[in-house]
Order: sequence, then C-alpha cells, then structure tokens
Amino acid sequence: MKEKVLNLINQLTPELNELSLEIYKNPELGYEEFIACKLHTNLLLKYGFNVEKNFSGVETGFKAVYKGEKPGPVISYMAEYDALPGIGHGCGHNLLGTVSTGAGIILKQIIDEIGGTVIIFGTPAEETSGAKVTYVENHEFDDVDIAMVAHPFNEYIKSGTSLALEPVQFEFFGKAAHAASAPQKGINALDAAIQTFNSINALREHINSDSRVHGVILDGGKAANVVPDYTKSQFYVRSTSKIYNLELLEKIKNCARGAALATGCELKITKYEFNYDNLVTNQTLSRVFSDKIFELTGIVMSPPNKGAGSLDAGQVSQVCPTIHPYFDITKDTNIAAHTREMADSTITDYAKEQMKNTIAALVLTAIDIIENPKLLEEIKYEFNNTVK
Repeated sequence: MKEKVLNLINQLTPELNELSLEIYKNPELGYEEFIACKLHTNLLLKYGFNVEKNFSGVETGFKAVYKGEKPGPVISYMAEYDALPGIGHGCGHNLLGTVSTGAGIILKQIIDEIGGTVIIFGTPAEETSGAKVTYVENHEFDDVDIAMVAHPFNEYIKSGTSLALEPVQFEFFGKAAHAASAPQKGINALDAAIQTFNSINALREHINSDSRVHGVILDGGKAANVVPDYTKSQFYVRSTSKIYNLELLEKIKNCARGAALATGCELKITKYEFNYDNLVTNQTLSRVFSDKIFELTGIVMSPPNKGAGSLDAGQVSQVCPTIHPYFDITKDTNIAAHTREMADSTITDYAKEQMKNTIAALVLTAIDIIENPKLLEEIKYEFNNTVK
C-alpha cells in the first residue's frame, strides 16, 4: 500500500505544486480567500468529490466529500489558505491547504478498496476568527471520526497543545467636561480603562503561571483638555485549559467591573472575536502519524512545543480525535513563522519534497485506522477519557 500511495502522490504532485504556487502569488486575508477557495474546489471537483461551497454559511469555506463503496470511518483533513497582512503566506497556509487537499485526493483513490469516507474541510481565517469555530458550533464535525491537519514550520514537531483563548472588549462610558475649568463635572472613562489594566496587573501574581493576559487601549480620548467620556480596550485571555480560562476570564471581567464602580462609569462587555478552545492532541493518533513520518523519511519528530499560541483546531479537538503536527519546509530553524522568509520557503524544492512526505504520512495514517478497527477503538477510548 505504501508504494501505491507514493506513486499516486508523484502523479498528483504537478497539480499540487501549481495549487500552492497560485495561492502563494495571490495571498488573501481571512474570509476574503475567494481565489484560494476556487482553486481548491476546482481541483477537488476534478477528482470526483461532492463539493459544497459557501459551507455552513462561510462564503469562502467548503466541504468536499467522497463516500467509499464500503462502510468505514469518516476521515477528515482540514485545509487552511488565509494569508497575513503585509506578509503574505508567512504561516505557510498556501502549502498547508495543499497538503490537506492532496491527502484527501490520494485517500479517495484508495477508499473504495478499503472502505470509509473522506472529507476535506476548507477552513478560512485561521489567523483571525477561524471558520473551524463556526463549523463546530454548527455541528459539522459531529459525525467525523478523525480530524487531521499538518502545519508547515522550521522542523518536524509532534502534535501538542495550544492555549484556550477568550477575547474580551471593555467599553467605558463617562461624561465629558473641560479638564481644567470644570473637571469635577466629568466622569473619566480613561481612568476606568487605566484602573482595569492596573487591576489586571495586580491579578497576575495570582493566576496560573502558564496563563497569559494581554491587551490594548484602542480609544483613550480625543484631547488632553477634555475629560474622556469613552474608551475601548481589548484583551486576550489565554490558558492551557478551557475550564480554567473561563474562570480567569470572569476575574478579568471583575477587574473592569470594579473600575467602572470606582470611577462612576458605565461598562459594556462584549466578545470581539471568536474564542479558541485549547488543542487536545489525541496521543494514539499522534503516535501513528509520527511513526509514518519515520518510516517515510527516517526523521524522528521532536517533542511538542509547550502551547504558547492559540488555534481554531482546538475547537475541533474538543469534539473528535484530532492532531495538528508540524513539518519542516525550511531546513533552517532560524527562519521564524509569520515572516516573508517562511512564505518564500513554501515554494522551494525542499518544501515540495516535505509536502509529499507529509501527504503520504497523513494518508497512511488514515489507511491504518480504516484497516484496523481496534486502533480506531483505542483512539476513541483515549478521546472519551481525556480531560478537555
């Protein structure tokens, strides 16, 4: 089966290279990925997938499905294709999406023989308010047995964790007054915002050491001689677990509530972006993928990094067994993500070769799961008994 998979990948490679290059040359921000979406769906339609565009109400999202002739598990790959402002594909999503679509096409050509269903989800806007959140909220992953995505990076790293993220916005409403001649008639909304920051800073001593709270003042007043009657601040609250992060979020909100009470301001609390749940890697599934990478390349994947960022794949991992490993496209650990150097690395010959290896590992992982019901049982047992 391994040789068959590799031969199929070699046949498909020219089209995959073209797909990745065209998206690289036409970077689009989240929810504006019209070119990328069309390129992916056109290729999937060519290879016989049933493609649903404008999926789950997301204009640049899609779902491509092929159901095999025999029953079996539902295997899904998640394709990202949004770019970064001013940098282009500095996170390598032109290549990431190509890997997922490529893996789906290869598995589709085998699945009639072994059974099962393959789905490629087109998931826009990972860099901002990711569409995976919408899909999960709309129960689109409820019938999925396995979800996988592999991310370009500067080395091979096993799937690990990410931080749960809660965005929160505080708007304070005070009363304007002349800051010199009649300050007693004003209610200072900027004082409330500053007090919120001070209270959060005092709270830092008493939160988990691996949690993060960071924010900015987007509107702090218009003139130094006018008591500010309005301010707007935005924060990210991050923790290693969803449960603790919700507790911490409430404490952060109380900092703002206290500031409003102290200054006499009115307070409005809103969520300005999607929240991201923490990524819970299925270790059984991760081991299978890591073993496939070693079989194909001789590379021993590095231990997972401790989660410092946040991913919308975290939402998916809360509802079905999920992995989010990283594969090397740079051969240089000094090249950082979210840079032009990383974007340019996606179109090198080395990156194209690692793309093929990663597609093969994703497909062979799926084949093992489909052909070995006991393995799928072990994966699901772990999922059902893991604290989220």
